Amino acid sequence: MEIAYWIVAGLLAVFYLYAGGQKVLRSQDQLRPMMGWVDQVGMPLTRTIGVLEVLGAIGLILPPLTGIAAWLAVAAAIGLVLVQAGGIVTHLLRGEVKVIGLNVVLLALAAVAAWLATSVV
Repeated sequence: MEIAYWIVAGLLAVFYLYAGGQKVLRSQDQLRPMMGWVDQVGMPLTRTIGVLEVLGAIGLILPPLTGIAAWLAVAAAIGLVLVQAGGIVTHLLRGEVKVIGLNVVLLALAAVAAWLATSVV
């Protein structure tokens, strides 16, 4: 179970460090081609989502690795589930049903990470 957690958490952490970092560092014009929703939600919320994704990635890895407050890995995974649920809702409200596949996969992986993290803590 522990090996499975590290595989899932590692994949999620890499993805969220990249995606969250893009939302934090790039301008609205740079994000628009990849994320058309940035105009609808605005940059303050986009940056907040990016920060939450980066913190979630760190929370998946650092606490179990150090053994300090390892329960934070469960909280981080649940937080990432909520981020993806929000993403799915946003896409559905915008009529972008065809693009929710990645959100569904990431939500499922984060849910699996939350479950697996209970064996790591």
